[in-house]
Amino acid sequence: MLPAVTERLHPMAEGLDALPGAEVLDRLLGAQEAALATVRQALPAIEAGAEAMAAAVRGGGRLVYAGAGSSALMANADGMELTGTYGIAAGRVLLLMAGGLPRDAHMPGDTEDDADAAARAAEAVRAGDTVIAVTASGRTPYPVTVARIAKAKGARVVAIANNAGAAIFDHADVAICLPTPPELVAGSTRMGAGTAQKAALNMMSTLMAIRLGAVHDGMMVGLVADNDKLRARATAMVARIAGVGEDAARASLDAVGGAVRPAVLVARGLTPAAADEHLAASGGNLRAALARIEATGPRDRPFKTNQGSMT
Repeated sequence: MLPAVTERLHPMAEGLDALPGAEVLDRLLGAQEAALATVRQALPAIEAGAEAMAAAVRGGGRLVYAGAGSSALMANADGMELTGTYGIAAGRVLLLMAGGLPRDAHMPGDTEDDADAAARAAEAVRAGDTVIAVTASGRTPYPVTVARIAKAKGARVVAIANNAGAAIFDHADVAICLPTPPELVAGSTRMGAGTAQKAALNMMSTLMAIRLGAVHDGMMVGLVADNDKLRARATAMVARIAGVGEDAARASLDAVGGAVRPAVLVARGLTPAAADEHLAASGGNLRAALARIEATGPRDRPFKTNQGSMT
């Protein structure tokens, strides 16, 4: 049996270690670009994966990221950023990695073969969850086992692999194949395969966030501001979308605990309670909530903006 493409030697690898540094870097960059190009043909599957993720969040389920080695690092990095970027509650994201998330630079390799540990980890998966299982080869025991058990438990499985016909796709509701070329450093899938995985994961979770109403005109309105940088960003977003000054934007954010979407509605004249009501009726979508206010008229509005200030 031929080795997986991710394990084969790249035709441009011969003599790589004898080349000048600039030429090595040029070849490495070219390999990254070639790997990234494979993502485009997977766009329909990535869209389907995003819809599965959004459906899980809407339905009260969780997003479960699973993998081993560098693939797990790519997957879990995407999952860890969902709360700060899009306001997905941390309790709605479960991170599974062979051997556990590393606490230092040591990441043992043997844990990826531990199917028993994967089975124990998969016990936490519930029907209604969406599992995002990532493996470059497509046959790594840990993510394959998690995907198999999750599927049997009624969860939806989105599988990402870099080899066509990957075993993990047998357990997937959505199969995302990123057929990246061999690595310039054979088998080092943190490079080309990892680049493609990161792009696909980030695109998929971003489309999910858009479907959940956490993005408005390219702004991350799902965030909850909890540091100086995010407070400044949130203030600018509220001011821009609501058409008010920064003082009014800050007052609106203070009234709703730093959450951007209700702050926009408060800045437009609603009370926090009314803002929550409109957002709930609009499925959390700020654009839909604003349209609803225009169509039905705001209710209960003791907060009122006046030339950019709040009284």
